[in-house]
Amino acid sequence: MSQGVSGRTPDSAAGSPGNASPSDVYETIRADLLNNVIAPGARLTIDALARDLAVSATRVREALLRLEGDDLVVKEAFKGYRATPRLSRQELEELFEFRLLVEPWAAERVAARTLGSPARTLADETERLAAQAATSGVDRRVLMDHDMRFHDTILAATGNRTVLRAFQRTHCHLHLFRLCPPHLDGRQTVREHQAIVDLLLAADPGAAAAAMRSHLTESFTRFRDGLAG
Repeated sequence: MSQGVSGRTPDSAAGSPGNASPSDVYETIRADLLNNVIAPGARLTIDALARDLAVSATRVREALLRLEGDDLVVKEAFKGYRATPRLSRQELEELFEFRLLVEPWAAERVAARTLGSPARTLADETERLAAQAATSGVDRRVLMDHDMRFHDTILAATGNRTVLRAFQRTHCHLHLFRLCPPHLDGRQTVREHQAIVDLLLAADPGAAAAAMRSHLTESFTRFRDGLAG
């Protein structure tokens, strides 16, 4: 059976042929984009995707519209859709410059709160992930979902919706995840998250901000290396 744009065959699509829900189609194409099964910058042909996934062209169009909102695909006039290119070195630097402006501030603000802090919830999640990492490692998709929740939760806890919306519009986790190697070892990321959480629990604003700054600096180095690989 021939393969199409995503490199999969129809019987590997989510759900039964022709019966996949809009969410199934979206998640299938999204996973292929995030795992670089669909290469950054690749042209996406609606008919080819529909054939690969054994779904209607309408289902594919709906999925691509959602993925455009995620900034994982771009629509070009008279040309159709393409997968968003991977971040360039300059774009990576600009993204982390923005993060270094807002996230240490967010950690400092949250550490200063005595009521409504998400620190305990974040501590429980990082402890579970650390235990998993020690035995079987951390799946890169699980790590991305955790990282997204971790940083979004801290920003949301500041109560500043403008900052949170600005951060979420960068879609940084989706773009950064595409730079990760297939067998990423997430243990260092989890350790850095635990250090931040410990300082949020200790209500130490200055140290929490410094720990967040250190984490982002180390993260930049890891993703820069991924970009070079």
